[in-house]
This record gives sequence, C-alpha cells and structure tokens, in this order.
Amino acid sequence: MNSWLLLQGFGLGASMIIPIGAQNAYVLNQGIKRHHHLTTATICSVLDIAFISIGIFGGGALLASNQNLLLLVTLGGIAFLSFYGYLSLKNAFSVDQSTTENSQTFRGRKAVIIGALAVTVLNPHLYLDTVVILGSIGGQFTGLDRMAFALGTMCASFVWFFSLSIGAAKLAPTLSQPRVKQGIDIAVAVMMFVIALLLTKQLLSQFV
Repeated sequence: MNSWLLLQGFGLGASMIIPIGAQNAYVLNQGIKRHHHLTTATICSVLDIAFISIGIFGGGALLASNQNLLLLVTLGGIAFLSFYGYLSLKNAFSVDQSTTENSQTFRGRKAVIIGALAVTVLNPHLYLDTVVILGSIGGQFTGLDRMAFALGTMCASFVWFFSLSIGAAKLAPTLSQPRVKQGIDIAVAVMMFVIALLLTKQLLSQFV
C-alpha cells in the first residue's frame, strides 16, 4: 500500500474535517459536558467514513453531476447552518445559562445519538466537501492507491473526532466556565452564519 497516498489522504481529510462546523461544535459541547462524548465521536466518525467511502468510490461524481440534487443539498445546508447559528447565539445570551446547560447535560443517550446523526447527515459540508471534493480527488486513483487514499481520510476522521471529544472532556473545568462557554457559543454562531453566507453567495453566483 502506498504510504504517501495514505498520508496525503490523511492530510486532505483533516483539512476538510477540522474547520469548525456544526458537527465539530456538537462534539466539542458533548465533550465539555462529558455526556456520552465518546458515543458522539464514534457516530460522527462512522458516518464520515461511510460518506467518504460513497464519495471516493463513485458517489462524489454522481452528486457533482446532478445539479438539482446539489442545489437541494446547498439550500438545506444554508437553512440548517442558519438555524444552528441561531441556537448557538440564543444559548450564548440565555438569561440563565446554567439551567439550560444542566437540562441539556442530563439528556438521554438516545437524544445525544439523534443529535449526532442530525449534525452529521444534515451538515452540507459532509456532501460538498467530504463527498464531492474528496470523492473527486480519490476517484482519480485506482486499485490499492484508491484504497490507501480512502484509508488515510478515514483515519483523519477518527483521530480528529476522538481527539476533540477527549480533549474537550479533559479541559471541561476550564471550557465549561460561563464566560468561556459563552465565547465558544458566539464563535460557533458566527462561523455558522459565515458559512451559510458563503454558501448563499456561491449559490447566487450560479444564477448571475
């Protein structure tokens, strides 16, 4: 197996996954709360791996060539990111953050799993970056080279999500302080709105 392509896949996979988004924000928050955070990281990693496989082994080209489907994904992504940004901003300026956080902390495993599924499957970057971009790059390789590239991107997903989850849990006493948590929520909200705006501009440019 080509070690260089393995490392290339890892690097490109990390560059697509690491930029903060709804998925990363959710993993970070669950880690801070130490509430089923490893379950969250596992779900996000497994789903990423599934969609990476779909993209690299043919699905990426199919999605990129289907303009109607790509439009639907983009519109859904804009709506999802805007709503997630609104929730983060609302939580940041909540009158009683401690009450809100405590009520969220004691959610059951089922609710946490549903949340992880939502921020992954409804995340537009899962399709636009992971499936289309990684798929188009990985699709250029054949045989064992394609397998090496795919394996590298999959490893990046596992390493990132578990590092983020475990790191957040370790730093929970600091990250869970009201001011710090508020800063994280505001940063997440701003990033969600910025990404939604960029997607909107990209969409509008297609009609100009």
